[in-house]
Amino acid sequence: MIEGKEINLAALLMMSAVKMSEGSVQVDSCRAPLFYRQSEPATGEARMSVLLLHGIRFSSENWLNIGTLETLAKAGCRAVAIDLPGLGQSKSAEALAPLGELAPASFLKEVCEQLSLGPVVVISPSLSGMYSLPFLLQHQALIRAYVPVAPICTDKFTAEQYQSVKVPSLIVYGDQDAQLGEVSLRNLSNLANHSVVVMKGAGHPCYLDDPDTWHKVLTDFLNTL
Repeated sequence: MIEGKEINLAALLMMSAVKMSEGSVQVDSCRAPLFYRQSEPATGEARMSVLLLHGIRFSSENWLNIGTLETLAKAGCRAVAIDLPGLGQSKSAEALAPLGELAPASFLKEVCEQLSLGPVVVISPSLSGMYSLPFLLQHQALIRAYVPVAPICTDKFTAEQYQSVKVPSLIVYGDQDAQLGEVSLRNLSNLANHSVVVMKGAGHPCYLDDPDTWHKVLTDFLNTL
């Protein structure tokens, strides 16, 4: 009984170190609000802001379920995971571009302004590349770091355009992702200030396949900023 109480107390202490909330944000380019989940240190004092995007089959709920929101808050970050237009709990908001085409860079700029995120670390898997890449290429000053996880649309920019980006970038992909992982790596390797982490035995959503490794890789990178 005593041991069980100690475990419960430890769990309560860990939970109390993190503040979780939900909300919605209205941006001019979307007809309906975007849903988001947020985590931050219980003290409210965060050392940096992180914006979590997601792939086509996923939503902000995945970042909650695998513990990324909690991990980031415990690492001293304010983390916001949004549901992209037309997906998750933002289904009423219209997508800003057809799947696979580039969305206006102003979209994420406005999201960050409305949520007071900046300069922000952008984590961008898969589908979200259509949103994050234009933002990265056009608004470097608003981005503290970029963490692409096998995003789409990397072939829509030239090597010279990528070389002009000085933002610290961590390219992450699973070694079982033979399609988007390899294509995105080939293009994103032109980023001027990048490092690469290959997650062994992981597929396209490598963060879902191995959350522990993902969290270590991510927090180690954030600690270098």
